[in-house]
Amino acid sequence: MKKSVLVIALALGVTGAFAQDLTSKKGEPILPESGDWAISMDATPIFSFVGNAFNGNTGNAAPGVNWLNGNQTIIGKKFIDEKSAYRALVRLAFTNQTYKNMVSDNSQTAAPVFPATGAMVQDKFKMRNTTIGLGVGKEWRRGKTRLQGYYGADAMIWIASSSTKYDWGNTMSATNAAGVTTTPTSTTWNTSTGDVTGSSAAASRLMSTKSGMTFGLGVRGFIGAEYFIFPKIAIGAEYGWGLGFQVQGKGKSTVQTTGGTPVSVGEQETETAGNSKFGFDTDLNQGTIFGFRGSNTGTGSLRVTFHF
Repeated sequence: MKKSVLVIALALGVTGAFAQDLTSKKGEPILPESGDWAISMDATPIFSFVGNAFNGNTGNAAPGVNWLNGNQTIIGKKFIDEKSAYRALVRLAFTNQTYKNMVSDNSQTAAPVFPATGAMVQDKFKMRNTTIGLGVGKEWRRGKTRLQGYYGADAMIWIASSSTKYDWGNTMSATNAAGVTTTPTSTTWNTSTGDVTGSSAAASRLMSTKSGMTFGLGVRGFIGAEYFIFPKIAIGAEYGWGLGFQVQGKGKSTVQTTGGTPVSVGEQETETAGNSKFGFDTDLNQGTIFGFRGSNTGTGSLRVTFHF
């Protein structure tokens, strides 16, 4: 009898030790409640900071499921009740960047007398990019402890466009003469970053480019898990499987060059073809939540979520 009592007492003791109190010492609820809002962000920097704080190696690598950071997507939630929530996914990106560089002035016909330097003119390169991604979804949750599983679906729409424009300091001439040339000195730009890679005599040079408008639609199912390390603060991971369609219209580029009879300076416009993409795959291979990148840039998302 005594042995039975001891076994029961031990079992109750172990159960009590592993039982999870879902309120803090201050009486704060651990799990989300009806009416709560939540926002998720990439958890990788947190792991990097914690890892680097405990040893002298500042090169510690964080876990590699870096998805929110990969496409700059904001995810917010509104809890309908303790077990379900609406989701909103937003990415709004507008950039207008201008880069400048000085090159030799071709109109200068006399060599400068030392210590004077040669006259310079300014080249200018502008890049514009627009990305808009919007999504809505719903998630359902399971679990009665700090460890919560969840699943659901998102529907998404996205548009994107880009353009470039060039202003050249040296004028292109139809013939070579004093102070003018058919191959003016022009900056060579890295069209992805705006960096200057050099300058050279250019027989033709870009004046502008414009991509076709990209438009996409997608739906995505997801599943994930979170563990509430503090009241209303959870670390979790999410993976998804989606279906998407994306189409890009025709674009164009304009080049300045010389030609014809008699020779003259003119601008030639070239049309670029559009494209379309269709995919059904996991986040790993589909790329990002908005659009298709064509490479394994997505994986999943290791995130920290704050509820309030």
